[in-house]
Amino acid sequence: MTKPVPKWLMKRYAKLWVKFREKEFGFNDALKILKEKDERVISVAIAELRKNGWLIFEKDPHDARKRLYRLKSPNKAVEELFE
Repeated sequence: MTKPVPKWLMKRYAKLWVKFREKEFGFNDALKILKEKDERVISVAIAELRKNGWLIFEKDPHDARKRLYRLKSPNKAVEELFE
């Protein structure tokens, strides 16, 4: 179930969506796109997107220490907001 997110988080979601759409990406990919000076900002953004249902993650099949992320489409997210 998707929940509303604050503007600062939606901006980061939008940047990631433009680049990846529904493709998988890793933390380092997000780091390159979001261009934050502090990696903790990206960690928080990913955690908040996941908590609010805008992002799904799974373990990397090649390295269990890493995660692969996939964004939920904006259309699907908005539909879920109003269910």
